[in-house]
This record gives sequence, structure tokens and C-alpha cells, in this order.
Amino acid sequence: MATVATNPVREDRHPDLLTGTPRAHALDRWIFVFMAAWFIAIILTGFIPDSLMKVEMVKAGQRAPFPLVLHFHAVLMGSFMLFLLTQTWLVATGRSELHRRIGPYGALLAAALVVVGFILVPTIYHQVWGGLQAAPPEAKAKMQALNLWLDNIMLLQIRIGIVFAILIALGVRARRADSGFHKRMMIIAPATALPAAFDRISWIPTTMPESPLGPDLYVLFALAPLFAWDVIRNQRIHRAYWTFLAVALPFTVFVHLAWNTPWWHDTAHRLMGV
Repeated sequence: MATVATNPVREDRHPDLLTGTPRAHALDRWIFVFMAAWFIAIILTGFIPDSLMKVEMVKAGQRAPFPLVLHFHAVLMGSFMLFLLTQTWLVATGRSELHRRIGPYGALLAAALVVVGFILVPTIYHQVWGGLQAAPPEAKAKMQALNLWLDNIMLLQIRIGIVFAILIALGVRARRADSGFHKRMMIIAPATALPAAFDRISWIPTTMPESPLGPDLYVLFALAPLFAWDVIRNQRIHRAYWTFLAVALPFTVFVHLAWNTPWWHDTAHRLMGV
């Protein structure tokens, strides 16, 4: 017969000693596996149709071939998400020692992902800029609109790179002292990169290109299952979410204020040296 604890243990002090039913304890472990799989499903839904379409355009000579760094970025992102799924599954199945032993490889993957991401941004930008310069007069207007679009997308890419790196670093730092914070931050950090996938899902409502509000709200939607379980389970908002808000909000406000402004377009061109 299940018993009710008279002195519930706070998760922020002893994150692995939550009270509750066996079913609740199982969900405590498997909710993180679900979140990793959920993120992978979102990424595949956005990127597979978009990538297949662009591959066909490359074959038809309608766009330039993909730069090598884009392939590196795709491999690193896929590897990181599979690593995240593996790590959550190891904890859920009681293999925490192996989880801890291979954890540093995940940090290396995350660092490589950030570095390659910041190489990818100017590479794609200059590829489009070069196409604009070589485009025939009848295609220049379309190419110019694409270039202005890339200015705005760069805002999101810079924010994602910085916020992802900060959240990953905070999560890795807390891996021994606060496992509850660590495991949530390992889920929240990659969620910040999901606007790239949501923006490619053509059948969902969006505010793009006028505003990045839609993709930002979809990130919160993606995190909603974990947040809802945490609030229901612990009857409070875990400090990992407040940390996420404190880190991401200033960058998000800046993105929305700068979006599609003449100042940002001029700044983007200076940053890219064009």
C-alpha cells in the first residue's frame, strides 16, 4: 500500500528523492526521454521536407550547392540530439554511471555546434550576397528581398548561438551539485534552437517574416510538457525556468526591437563586410 510522506523532500535540495507514487517516479525519469524524442520529431518534421525540396533545387540548378560547413552543422546537430536522447534514456533505465562517464562528450558536441554555427551564418550570408551580385536584372529584386530576410534571420541565429551556449554551460556546471537543474537545462538549451525547425513547418501558423513572435512562442509550446509536469509534480516553478527567462529575455527583446529596422540592416551589412 502506498504511503504519504509527512515531510516532503524539496527537489532543489535532493533532486533524486522526490516523494509520490511509483507512477509519478517513473514519469520523473521518462519525461526527459519524451522531451528529447519530442524535439527530434519537431526537427525532422521541419527539416526533412525542406531539405528534400532544396536538394531538388540544387539538382535543377535553381540554387547553389550546399556549403560544406552546412553538412558539418547538420551532422553535429543530429549527433547532439541523439546524444541527448541517449543520455536521458540511460538515466531513465538506471544507468547513471554510464551517463556521467560519457557526459563530457556531449559538452564537446555542444561547443563544436556553437563554433560551426557561427561559421555557418556568414558562409550562407556571403553565398546569397554573391548570388545577388551575379543575378540578372530581372532576378535582382527577388535576391535583394532574400538578402534582407537573411539580415533578420541572422538576429535569431546570433541569439540562438549565445543563449544556447550560456544555458549549456550553466547546465554542465551544475551536473554534480544540482542534478535537477542540470537535467532541465540540458532540455531547455536545445529548445532555444527549435525556431529553425518551426520556421520550416509550412502548415503551422506563423508571424514570419513580419515578426519572430511565432517561432518564439512555439519554443514555449515545445517546452510545455516538461514545464506542466514540473508544476503539477512539484507545485512550483523550478528555478531552471527562471534562469532560462533571465538569460533569454534580454536577447529576445533586442531581437524584436531590431527586427527589420534600417539600423539592423546597416549593422548586418557591416558585420558581414558587404
